Amino acid sequence: MPKMKTVSGAKKRFVLTGTGKIKRKHAFKSHILTKKATKRKRNLTYFTTVNKADLKNIRLCLAMR
Repeated sequence: MPKMKTVSGAKKRFVLTGTGKIKRKHAFKSHILTKKATKRKRNLTYFTTVNKADLKNIRLCLAMR
């Protein structure tokens, strides 16, 4: 059976933690920032963990079984 290839877009977007969780950045932080509140922009800066519902698909994209 051939090797599973990693989706190149996924390897740029997700980071694996030491405990095996997957981290991601928040959306809505790239442009049109003038109308967004400072507090909202600050909270979008930090990483968060991937939702349990999306975990299976992201693991497949990262070629993790």
